Amino acid sequence: MNLGNDKALWFLFAVPAVLLPVYVWCFWQKARALRVLASSEMLKQINNSVSLKKQVFKAILLLGTFISIVAALTEPKWNPQAQKIKRRGRDICMLLDTSRSMLAEDIKPSRLERSKIAIADLLETLGGDRIAIVTFAGNSTVKCPLTQDYAFVRMALAEISTESTGRGGTVIGDAIRKATQEVFDQKSREFKDIILITDGEEHEGYGSFPVQAAEKAGAEGIRIIAIGLGDENEGARIPITGPNGEKTFLKYKGEEVWSRLGGDLLRNIVYVTDGGKFLPVAPGTTLDLGQIYESLIASAERRELESTTMFRYDEKFQIFVGLGLLLLICEALISERRKT
Repeated sequence: MNLGNDKALWFLFAVPAVLLPVYVWCFWQKARALRVLASSEMLKQINNSVSLKKQVFKAILLLGTFISIVAALTEPKWNPQAQKIKRRGRDICMLLDTSRSMLAEDIKPSRLERSKIAIADLLETLGGDRIAIVTFAGNSTVKCPLTQDYAFVRMALAEISTESTGRGGTVIGDAIRKATQEVFDQKSREFKDIILITDGEEHEGYGSFPVQAAEKAGAEGIRIIAIGLGDENEGARIPITGPNGEKTFLKYKGEEVWSRLGGDLLRNIVYVTDGGKFLPVAPGTTLDLGQIYESLIASAERRELESTTMFRYDEKFQIFVGLGLLLLICEALISERRKT
């Protein structure tokens, strides 16, 4: 037998703790009231006409009714039947830029916070796919391995900030290689997607060679969907908070730094992968990863990610409901009077 709601068993403690003391108290109160209202001679006649055994039996029937209802509330099930459940989906790795340029507020509340909100919304849309998160700036870090535990993904996502990586800069190529080599398995060449969320400002001094990394990923069957944040022409300043809490903007050699979308680089990255897409998100527009998932990933071919055996049981709570009603009807039909 399997119980769908075993917490209902706690109600059974009401039998010895509440119901039995209440019955004893009621019998005692009834006898006390009769002694006050009736004389000794009349009490003898009343007691002779009432069967104590029947009264006790009726009380037992009511207790049996209560126990039967509690048993029904536990949702009893038996007759298990094995069923094999197959879960199908794709492997998705989120590459999230956490460089200081992602603090720009041209996309509200900031590029980074808007990206985190969009990823959290995406988790509500996923249809059993596995998801991983890699953050990158001057270096890259696997914040969450491939998993179907979306609650764990939310926990990892909440801790991401511009402090998530220990070195400044933007090394997109290293992040792509990290996902290709450490996140995805090497068993299958298909069913893998990288969603790259960045402003595309690659700093050449690090020599991460992002296009070459994307070519290698594409050769292994990985598709890259690049989400470019910001404006390619005007750009936006990068806010920083001073030691006294005052808001200023990042400067380099006395000049304010303006972060612009590196659209050309992102286009070159996605075009070397089969089915790759570049989707710019300009200021004033919405970043909706759920819609992107539905249009580009949900309809794509999937593989079997997991196969589990589950048991289906027949619901039998109706038996105990019927038993409780039967006991209640019997209690109502039985008279307390003795047979004359």
